[in-house]
Amino acid sequence: MQRGNLDDLAAFVAVSREASFTKAAAKLGVSQSALSQTIRQLEGRLGVRLLTRTTRSVSPTDAGERLLRVARPRFEEIESELAAITELRQRPAGTVRITATEFAIDTILVPKLAPVLRDNPDVKVEFIVDYGLTNIVAERYDAGVRSGEQVAKDMIAVRIGPDMRMAVVGTPAYFQARGEPMRPQDLVGHSCIKLHLPTHGGSLYAWEFEKGSRELKVRVEGQVTCNATAQMLNAALAGLGLAYIPEGMADPHVAKRRLIRVLADWCPPFSGYHLFYPSRRQSSAAFNLIVTALRYRR
Repeated sequence: MQRGNLDDLAAFVAVSREASFTKAAAKLGVSQSALSQTIRQLEGRLGVRLLTRTTRSVSPTDAGERLLRVARPRFEEIESELAAITELRQRPAGTVRITATEFAIDTILVPKLAPVLRDNPDVKVEFIVDYGLTNIVAERYDAGVRSGEQVAKDMIAVRIGPDMRMAVVGTPAYFQARGEPMRPQDLVGHSCIKLHLPTHGGSLYAWEFEKGSRELKVRVEGQVTCNATAQMLNAALAGLGLAYIPEGMADPHVAKRRLIRVLADWCPPFSGYHLFYPSRRQSSAAFNLIVTALRYRR
């Protein structure tokens, strides 16, 4: 294949990835008109239209999607290898993008990585808060953090924290006015702070409970809906209802009697946070340094 053909394919992949000629041209360091001409030449050579263009968006046609499924992974592998080769030097360098919840970032990632980043000034970490089951490959993250049960089977998973428990908490004033739930089913009569998930059509998270062989999911109701557990905690502290949050987040406030915990016997331990990444990923020195630092040691 001629070099020009590879350049055309790289341009097509860039436009598809950015869904914009303007953004892709900026990434490639060429003018928008030159990039448009390159795509038209590629389409003319193949005899099919690859991109559907409107005034607001750019999206692949069926033929474009077919070509993209083949071309994009190859170019990403080449980019990954080139990045790894440039980092084959004494000091690790580069940016590692990790998606995780706020609680995981605050309690595990930042404390464990702080000394590593101080000792390796050429290594950078980008944290992206996300409560959804994000496809880290499609979103171009280097790794993600989820509880062990949520990690897909085709990913490499590295435990980075101990087992966890969830906690149902509310203020003393709330319980004085509303009483305490004795069973998960009693929550339907309480004002609960809901968690909005960006996945599954923007559904609300059902609170999960387990006791012995019994497992329950309760779809709670209340006046407040949040999209992060830190905001749920703040809403609970403000007396706006009951929150279902990680035990480690609730414990300091329970110890000082700002919050009271209920239904603890229905909240058993579960597999803690794991760092996960694609098995086909070619690891850079910077990424390996991050994984080693985060690995959980009992």
